[in-house]
Amino acid sequence: MTNRADVLVVGGGIIGLTAAVRLRERGARVTLLAADDPADTVSAVAAAVWYPSHTEADPRVLRWAAETHAELGRQAEAGVPGVVARPTRMLLRRPGAGPPWWAAATADLVARPGSGPYSTELRFTAPTVEMLPYLGWLRQRFASAGGRLLRGRLDRLTDGFALAPTVVNATGLAAGRLADDPAVHPARGQVVLVANPGLTTSVRDEENPAGITYVHPRRHDVVLGGTFEPGEWDTRPDPAISAAIRRRCVALVPELAAAPVLAERVGLRPARHGGPRVAVAPEGPPGRRLVHAYGHGGAGVTLSWGCAAEVARLALDDADGPRPAQRSTRNASR
Repeated sequence: MTNRADVLVVGGGIIGLTAAVRLRERGARVTLLAADDPADTVSAVAAAVWYPSHTEADPRVLRWAAETHAELGRQAEAGVPGVVARPTRMLLRRPGAGPPWWAAATADLVARPGSGPYSTELRFTAPTVEMLPYLGWLRQRFASAGGRLLRGRLDRLTDGFALAPTVVNATGLAAGRLADDPAVHPARGQVVLVANPGLTTSVRDEENPAGITYVHPRRHDVVLGGTFEPGEWDTRPDPAISAAIRRRCVALVPELAAAPVLAERVGLRPARHGGPRVAVAPEGPPGRRLVHAYGHGGAGVTLSWGCAAEVARLALDDADGPRPAQRSTRNASR
């Protein structure tokens, strides 16, 4: 077949785009097949702050988080559109709470005694990403490197082998159907956007009994959150939830009291029981390779560049040899 690519990446969100960029930079001919414009993906709704949200302690996840933190830090220094390294305050209520398992990935996290209802305050630098300009930059970076962009959907992942001998499945929630994986499920998230009154520091009240609470400033607005509702598919903003989010965030950062509301957003995080699946599928026709990369939930941005490097290794290293053995960790292919 003419115009054959070495690798077909299926999915145009943050995981698919970063994987496509890394694969192209490794020298592969890459086609990216996306069903939607980046602005219409769940990645575009994300608050997109580096934070291993709803992830469990796992060496691979820690490595992906650390690699992504470092890469986004470099991008912030280079002035990549939408990427800013911001000081972050994370407030913990549990008595005796210490640094989390992912602390080493930040390189600068320090724990201090808290005050009021908070036993501990963690301070660290967290890259933040405004997703619309960043997704556009990623697509341009991929295209400028010679990557091929196509719009469309696959009924079956194996249909992708007509375009490339290696297929990367970065289809998010659609992976539940395409990979026949019942562990995939949505985790509904609702946020409120308000005008930025001059805030530059991100703040998280991670253990608020009324619901997870975070304040993430961007250039022109502030993302107030949020919710994490596994199994919920409704993408309509709930005014009562928005009002509750705003109350919690104003209590946390009083400077927000007079900030006008700009918008309400809902996204369905592509979650997976057992964590992300980043692995070579054991099945497949001879001479073909299927690499799964889905199930990142609300940590897609946080794990993106580390996972992209892992996908490139799985797709390209020893590609002509036997398939790698499946890993036994809980986040590996099941």
